[in-house]
Amino acid sequence: MASILDEYEDSLYRSASVQQSRASVGIPHSGYVNARLEKETPIFNKQRIDFAPPEKINSLVVSSNQLCMSLGKDTLLRIDLGKPDEPNQVELGRKDEAKVYKMFLDHTGSHLLIALNTSECLYLNRSVQKVRALSRWKGHLIESVGWNKFLGSETNTGPILVGTAQGQIYEAEISVSDGSLFSTNPDQYFRQVYTLEEESGPAPVCCLEIERGIEGKFFIIATTRKRLFQFVGKIPEGTEQQGFSSIFAMHADHLPSFREFPASFGFSEIAFYTPKLRSNPRSFAWMMGNGVLYGTLDYSRPDSILSDERVWVYPSDIDITVNKPISIVLTQFHFLLLLPDRVKAVCTLNGQVVFQDLFLEKFGLLTRMIKDPTVQQIWIHTEKVVFRYHVQRESRDVWKMYMNMNKFDLAKEYCKDRPECLDIVLAKEAEHCFQNKRYLDSAKCYALTQNYFEEIALKFIEAKQEEALMEFLIKKLSNLKPSEKTQTTLLTTWLTELYLNWLGILEGDPSQRNLYLDTREKFRTFLSSPKNKDCLFNNRASIYELLASHGDTEHMVYFAVIMQDYERVVAHHCQHDEYDEALNVLSRHRDEKLFYKFSPVLIQHIPKKVVDAWISMGSRLDARNLIPALVNYSQSASTQQINEAIRYMEFCVYQLEETQQAIHNYLLSLYALCRRDSLLSYLEQAGTNPNRIHYDLKYALRLCAEHGHHRACVHIYKVMELYEEAVDLALQVDVDLAKSCADLPEDDEELRKKLWLKIARHVVQEEKDVKKAMACLSSCALLKIEDVLPFFPDFVTIDHFKEAICNSLEDYNKHIEELKREMEEATQSAKRIREDIQEMRNKYGSVEPQEKCAACDFPLLNRPFYLFLCGHMFHYDCLLQAVFPNLPAYKQAKLEDLQKKLAATSQPSKSHHRPKDADTISLGKGQQSREQIKADIDDIVAAECVYCGELMIRSIDKPFIDPQKYEEEMQSWL
Repeated sequence: MASILDEYEDSLYRSASVQQSRASVGIPHSGYVNARLEKETPIFNKQRIDFAPPEKINSLVVSSNQLCMSLGKDTLLRIDLGKPDEPNQVELGRKDEAKVYKMFLDHTGSHLLIALNTSECLYLNRSVQKVRALSRWKGHLIESVGWNKFLGSETNTGPILVGTAQGQIYEAEISVSDGSLFSTNPDQYFRQVYTLEEESGPAPVCCLEIERGIEGKFFIIATTRKRLFQFVGKIPEGTEQQGFSSIFAMHADHLPSFREFPASFGFSEIAFYTPKLRSNPRSFAWMMGNGVLYGTLDYSRPDSILSDERVWVYPSDIDITVNKPISIVLTQFHFLLLLPDRVKAVCTLNGQVVFQDLFLEKFGLLTRMIKDPTVQQIWIHTEKVVFRYHVQRESRDVWKMYMNMNKFDLAKEYCKDRPECLDIVLAKEAEHCFQNKRYLDSAKCYALTQNYFEEIALKFIEAKQEEALMEFLIKKLSNLKPSEKTQTTLLTTWLTELYLNWLGILEGDPSQRNLYLDTREKFRTFLSSPKNKDCLFNNRASIYELLASHGDTEHMVYFAVIMQDYERVVAHHCQHDEYDEALNVLSRHRDEKLFYKFSPVLIQHIPKKVVDAWISMGSRLDARNLIPALVNYSQSASTQQINEAIRYMEFCVYQLEETQQAIHNYLLSLYALCRRDSLLSYLEQAGTNPNRIHYDLKYALRLCAEHGHHRACVHIYKVMELYEEAVDLALQVDVDLAKSCADLPEDDEELRKKLWLKIARHVVQEEKDVKKAMACLSSCALLKIEDVLPFFPDFVTIDHFKEAICNSLEDYNKHIEELKREMEEATQSAKRIREDIQEMRNKYGSVEPQEKCAACDFPLLNRPFYLFLCGHMFHYDCLLQAVFPNLPAYKQAKLEDLQKKLAATSQPSKSHHRPKDADTISLGKGQQSREQIKADIDDIVAAECVYCGELMIRSIDKPFIDPQKYEEEMQSWL
């Protein structure tokens, strides 16, 4: 028994499975190649259990991986499939001829009920070894048990329902006592709650199932040979332990809801499919005489839980009079029918047999088929052999069935992870929609397939379905990869052409106005799509040509805006005299280059708005690039319109503080043309410093001269410091203006006098006004009466300027007296200087014998020395050594030259026999020369004390060690 459940695949006994047709090898329309390298595992994979029972198998039940098997007359075998090598054998302990009729195992695998053919019932708990008889159940042949999946536990079943062969339904409860192995009566109670009947009277209760819905509602399903009953009712919360009597009591006076079928083969069986552990069943299959009633369970319905019911008749090779089905098991998409010699799997979607497995005669007749709902395994046994089926990837071909049923959404759901299958479903759905003239839906599906693009496109063209073709192209375009640039370009261009054709057709039909607007919106959405942006931009020339060929200027402008081709937009508006719109585009996008290009056109028509736009742009615009537009405009416009040009130039000069000469020159020309007052004000505000003036002085002078603005010319002459020209021109305008010009050269008295003489000459000779000429003398102190007299004519009497002559003579007398006083002061100063010199010559100082040199600290009197007024005393050579390095180069050279000359005068004469008189004369001449040399040396060396003079101050930032000798000095210390 050690290998009782060792699993192996018994391929010898997999005799006749329904073979699936293989697709022929070729080039598929879908673009996918179905190449399977390995043989696919069947959905229902049978395995024979390596087990040879010592006695024949009477009954077998499985739940929660717990298997219980009745062997022979008195043996019960229990196996935990998690530990197959540890089987547990229990003896029933019966001495009579009683046999096991049926066994029932609850959903937890803990409670086992054993029904005997003697109308008795035994109970065995998983945790004990001894079988107990249920005394209250005696006298009833048990056909079915409805387990309580909501209140049951390992030691207590909770309220359960029991169906008998006499059609009675009992409610019972079994409990294992904690104090001893069993209590006196493990069955807590056993009471009848209902009786099921058919036309002929009570009928055996074949199956019982208890399910709980929402809001505390319970559904009880009970079946007989031909009827399926439903009991629906609520059990108040907290009273579930009291059982289901209240639900059956509701139907005491009337029959409950039921379904009935006429045919019967003496029994029926119902199976349920539960997708997840501890969840409610989702579908059911009832095996009865007429076939299999299949449907889903809808717990939200008020009276009946059954929904979407249909009856699948038995396959044609099943004759219920000869080989009627024995058992049924339900999976997600199939129900399996157990026949005496085979198993058939029928798809619940289409009723077709998809699997058939024949069993050899040597195994004997098939007895029972049961499914473990927790692990979704199917068990089949004969009296000699046990088989197990594994369900593997049951939904693998469901998509194909849904596709054939035209349930394409469900088909796609079950093949979403298999692109080759999904492509087939989409192609089938597209073809189905096309055949039913749902062209738009067909186009959407075709776009997702790998079918040949040309075939699909031609299909829609031949059907004259341009709208569907456009939808197909749009979807196809959205599915392209960024790397597929050629395909993207072709689809984009084609879609543009189709949209334009369609819009052209709709625009001419007033009845299609709404469709036209909707299509126009779709076209604009297509043009503005971010995904198409790069492609449209790279091929914008072709798109422009298409739009132009269709004459669609509206969308040409729209497309240009999307492409940010604002130059084309503005040009379009200008060509159609839509100048305000053009300016709005410029103002909205604030492109400087476009302003420069289109301003000459716009300013001719809307000058004020254009200038306002320029001003709003501020410093982003370079006014120099706008001057050509203003020049063309000002030459052809009136004075009122020129004011707009002046307004912008003033904004640039005064607000933006532009310093470009071209801007100031142009503003100056506009002022000269029509604003004389503003011209002079601008020139005066610009100042008189040529370095801070931003206009061209020569250009301004020529411009003002051409327009006769003399005062402006005078101002420019003053800035250029051409005072003579300024005075000459000012005399033509106003004498006072000339006077203001004559005083400007403050540092050049000669020029000032010359300018004032020009003014005086003009006053005397041109205006012949003697009084005004005399006023000129008082205005300029440089002019004298004698300077002006030559300008007067001979007939002028002296009375007019007698006073001026007297004043001039008085000034001369005062000047002479002042000179005399200065001469006396100079004489006194010279006398005092001579006295100071004489006093310095007689000044002396005393030196003590112990005095030392301030530099070398040796006795001072041993060598020639210097004594300074500050009291410092130095040897001659010590002072020379301290002063020489700090002298300028030229003084160092001069000092070296004087020392050489002094040394030369100190050498004795080579001739010892010269006449005495000659030597005396020579010595006198040499002594005089030597004294002069020494005096020159003293002037250089002893000019000031080396410690107290400027030399010490100048040397304060010099290092103690010469940088050039630093390395040498540093090495000497190492």
